[in-house]
Amino acid sequence: MPDWAEDESPDNEQALLTEKKQKLEKPPLYKVLLHNDDYTTMEFVVFILKTIFLKSENDAHRIMLAVHQQGIGVAGVYTFEIAEAKVNKVIRSARENEFPLLCTFEKE
Repeated sequence: MPDWAEDESPDNEQALLTEKKQKLEKPPLYKVLLHNDDYTTMEFVVFILKTIFLKSENDAHRIMLAVHQQGIGVAGVYTFEIAEAKVNKVIRSARENEFPLLCTFEKE
């Protein structure tokens, strides 16, 4: 019997069905947070939200106000790697523009 014929035995079919039934777990998600400070301008926060987080003008303004009024605002929710990359981009851009803007991420 050819090797490929053995793969279609009832035992192998059951093993394949069992494998297919296993659900893949969704990766954990992380909230990217912008923190208020006394030096970073509101305009720069809106710029960051529009360019790095691809927020609309209205959403960027709403999030910026949350940062300003509540001290912290959620810029977005992402997988670990994307959250980490966005935090690094924000910090790099803020330092290049001489702002102390703090951006962190935490598990949702």
